[in-house]
Amino acid sequence: MSATIDANILVYASDAENPLHESARSFVTKIAAGPEIVYLFWPTVMAYLRLATHPAVFRDPLPLKAALANIEGLLGRPHVRVGSEGTPFWQRFDALARTSSTSGNLVSDAHLAALMLEHEVTTIWTHDRDFRRFTGIKVRDPFKAA
Repeated sequence: MSATIDANILVYASDAENPLHESARSFVTKIAAGPEIVYLFWPTVMAYLRLATHPAVFRDPLPLKAALANIEGLLGRPHVRVGSEGTPFWQRFDALARTSSTSGNLVSDAHLAALMLEHEVTTIWTHDRDFRRFTGIKVRDPFKAA
């Protein structure tokens, strides 16, 4: 079984001032070590790059080069896969969005959830409770006991 990781975990791992930094960094290091298959979806990658380099999010935002290196370090692992939209994506997104009454900021979560289902990834590691609204998605919080 494979899983994915949400951008918030990657952001916490990069933000030394965040109270969850050490736990997030340790978790990302564990994920990076493998051997379990982990998907990084492009919306997650882009959200991480947007947030990690943004001065309104970090007092000292990461330089783009450092943020890109963090992603490249993960993408270079043999057990990390990239997933993107295929032909059935729109139907999955439409169904998820309608059944979960998605709107506003939750559109990006529905996008990621639809990608997960398209690639048969049912587990997301996140600190975001909003993913619980999507049928077929199992939410795991790396900061809470199982």
